[in-house]
Amino acid sequence: MDPGNWATDLAGGAQYGYALLSVIMISNLMAILLQALAARLGIASGRDLAQACRDSYSRPTTIVLWVLCEIAIAACDLAEVIGAAIALNLLFGLPLIWGVCLTALDVLIVLFLQHRGFRYVEALVVALICLIAGSFAVELWLAHPNYAEVALGFVPHTQILRDPNMLYIAISILGATVMPHNLYLHSSIVQTRKYFDDEASKSEAMRFATIDSSVALMSALFINGAILVMAAAVFHGTGHESVADISDAYKLLSPLLGTKAASVLFAVALLCSGQNATLTGTLAGQIVMEGFINLRLRPWLRRLITRLIAIVPAVIVVSLYGERGTGQLLILSQVILSLQLSFAVFPLVMFTSDRHKMGSFVSPWWVQALAWPVAIVIAALNAYLLWQTFAG
Repeated sequence: MDPGNWATDLAGGAQYGYALLSVIMISNLMAILLQALAARLGIASGRDLAQACRDSYSRPTTIVLWVLCEIAIAACDLAEVIGAAIALNLLFGLPLIWGVCLTALDVLIVLFLQHRGFRYVEALVVALICLIAGSFAVELWLAHPNYAEVALGFVPHTQILRDPNMLYIAISILGATVMPHNLYLHSSIVQTRKYFDDEASKSEAMRFATIDSSVALMSALFINGAILVMAAAVFHGTGHESVADISDAYKLLSPLLGTKAASVLFAVALLCSGQNATLTGTLAGQIVMEGFINLRLRPWLRRLITRLIAIVPAVIVVSLYGERGTGQLLILSQVILSLQLSFAVFPLVMFTSDRHKMGSFVSPWWVQALAWPVAIVIAALNAYLLWQTFAG
């Protein structure tokens, strides 16, 4: 969960009601499949996705893939920077510029947790997700959505492909859900599990890793869906369809839902989601740098470089446009994530379908029959969006 999800779900719900729930559901199912493949690759081969790319591709190709992944991490970091700054502004009145700069210090939290051990990182992530989920469970109860319309929202609509703006938001939801750097991260962290080198032990580790990631992603489905449903119930059809900025949503929630608690819970959950994204971005950054180019930096230096790359555009946009520019920048950051997806998904599907690399753990035919269409659909949607943007 990161603030990019918030911007995409708020915009989708406010503008199109429940129609984009189908995109959230399909994106989530894609993420479950791809995360399962990432776990399969990591456990079966003992190599994460970045290392597997370095093993299989030429040095120039590996460097290009590394740069593209770094762009994705920076885009995710940008969303976290802006989201955390907005949350601090809403809760404590801290100016956005100060909040953006203050987010550079969260590296200390990450380093402290990493020093204590990876299970502390996992525990914090679970705690933050529970807090976010609890906040939005209350928000949904206050919003009183039309559950019949919610159910219809899970049915895909061809309008998504016909409406350029709707497609843009749909692609941003896809990028926010199936984040490319998380595939590299997952293929590495599954190797922290305790399992032996025999087939039975590895098979069991894959099964439990898949269950873990599927449960986590179903939690994300609930939270993303809850944000969109809340936005649709509160803003769509009430004259507030143009709400896309998180700050606007915060200010309107209390008067529209009749309680100050709605806005406070919204801001607290936003701050939690920002810190969650910080953890995954930091870990993924270290893994891809070491995996692709075999370069090791001190974690604090690596984190500081990534965060500074994200802070610069955030400071520029906040300085020039204030709050009004942050909503569009958040959505754009998630579209950038989606555009990078194919460069992670195609190698992942290829490697897990390769018997020479995977041995007896090569993906079964039915998994390949699902994975290849997913990879092609993601690439086709991104290509279609680019065509609409520049030639349509």
